[in-house]
Amino acid sequence: MEELKASRLLPPVCVGALSQTLGKGSRGNSWIGVKGNLFISLALPRSILPKDLRLESSSIYMAFLMKELLYSYGSKTWLKWPNDFYLGNKKIGGVITNLMGDTLVCGIGINLIAAPDEFEKIDITISAYDLTKAYSALFKNLPSWKQIFSNYRVEFENSRDFFTHNNNEKVALERAVLLEDGSLECDGQRIFSLR
Repeated sequence: MEELKASRLLPPVCVGALSQTLGKGSRGNSWIGVKGNLFISLALPRSILPKDLRLESSSIYMAFLMKELLYSYGSKTWLKWPNDFYLGNKKIGGVITNLMGDTLVCGIGINLIAAPDEFEKIDITISAYDLTKAYSALFKNLPSWKQIFSNYRVEFENSRDFFTHNNNEKVALERAVLLEDGSLECDGQRIFSLR
């Protein structure tokens, strides 16, 4: 993000790291990983994103693109609302998005070869380079939000046994209603993905 602010990098651009020690996850958590895992950040001009994509749903959109790519390689990875990659009931990675002016910055981390305790690594063999190359190719012809959402709506049912966080409070997804824009309605309150 500093390189973008200084105009030393211009979108669209993708930057990868071999290992990560200062990665940021949601709610101020860190995401640390070893060489061989996936650590990329993409900067995309908003103009190339689908016109029907609300920025609040960009984490779901970007994550589901990756999830579908992993699926095409045979992975059973699924997407927990709004931005976490899971294998069974263990997290293997996640997505975080930020808006800088007219640029969407998307960070993605996935445990490809190793995972800390209480986490899992992916169930396929693919290099970070090959996965990054394949993911980057998707941006030549992006599907609409409506196309992504119609598939994600079915997958959302896997999230029902889990929680999300809203204003530092745990919120059960058991009775959550997934709305057309990717937000949730939980106990009469509307929750957007803020990641």
